[in-house]
Amino acid sequence: MTWRRGLSRTVRWGGALGVIALALVTADAWTALGRGASGERRARMERSPQWKDGHFENPEPIVNDTWGSVSTMFHPSPEVSPTQPLSPVAVGRQQFETPPATGLRVTWLGHSSMLIELDGHRILTDPMWSERASPLTWVGPRRWYAPPVALKDLPSIDAVVISHDHYDHLDHGTLVAMKDWKTTFIVPLGVGAHLEYWGIPKERITELDWWERTRVGALDIVCTPARHASGRTLFDKDATLWASYAFLGPTHRAYYSGDTGLFPAMKDIGDRLGPFDVTMIEVGQYHRTWPDWHIGPEQAVLAHRMLRGRALLPVHWALFSLAVHGWTEPVERVLAAAGNTQEKVIVPKPGQSIEPGATPSLDRWWPELPWVTAAQDPIVSSQMN
Repeated sequence: MTWRRGLSRTVRWGGALGVIALALVTADAWTALGRGASGERRARMERSPQWKDGHFENPEPIVNDTWGSVSTMFHPSPEVSPTQPLSPVAVGRQQFETPPATGLRVTWLGHSSMLIELDGHRILTDPMWSERASPLTWVGPRRWYAPPVALKDLPSIDAVVISHDHYDHLDHGTLVAMKDWKTTFIVPLGVGAHLEYWGIPKERITELDWWERTRVGALDIVCTPARHASGRTLFDKDATLWASYAFLGPTHRAYYSGDTGLFPAMKDIGDRLGPFDVTMIEVGQYHRTWPDWHIGPEQAVLAHRMLRGRALLPVHWALFSLAVHGWTEPVERVLAAAGNTQEKVIVPKPGQSIEPGATPSLDRWWPELPWVTAAQDPIVSSQMN
């Protein structure tokens, strides 16, 4: 019949156009997807104690409520993103010309990007300067404000440290812009393959397994465990390692969590490498249906104590919408939890420099918005007996 022939042609043309569209999108994203490890890099990964059955694994496997995770996406908080523009503190090279009086200063640049000045060394964590946390420039989570400082206006950096290869932590556009920097790029096992593919010289890349360390000047940088995952496509889940880091200087010590759920070895990190003058722990992008992926506000305070931290600087919030909670909720819940235990929490505005050893006053730069309490939405990681 005529209508059946017409329907058949429509289906065929629609399928062909779909294939073409998918091919165009894949071509657009291809380089940003990165490249898998091979050769000696792959062989070294396979020798890691964390490598099992063709991929990396957490000692405490991640447990998900899959259906709950999907259903909650249809019920986001009305405050999931700011309704008014956020204005970060403008950062200029001149503010780094004078060393920190205490020897330790952290400039939070939003999400998990921080410039850490520690005993005369400068470390940049998970640099994210692109418009979107995505392999594509036109779709994906979009940042709420421009970077507080242009890459060209940063001071010289001794080490760029990457926690894992998810798009909001390993940004293709930013790393390509850094490929000619005279610095050391420190990454977990396997992540170096992405960097080398993007043009960063192999000799400038240091790949570490958990508990391995490298030295930059007088600074020891230790790759420490985390409880998370990795992957940039549908086919490379956990093909590279994820990590947290301890920065050990002659006088000061700092810890950065990367992305993580709560896990018992945090106490080991604190016992072996602490106490830390500052812990920079992720507090945002969580939900009770996937509590092993991201630690959540109250468990971040608990982790801070396990790590033997002196001051807690909450990170991984206030730049992207990656979960359904209100955007100010993470910091409100951290402050509530820390207030119950008298922990010191410092909350700089994006772009603001803070010296944890001083006594910074708490400037509530975020608006007063409704938020869900820990009792209403508890984040409790599994296998923590």
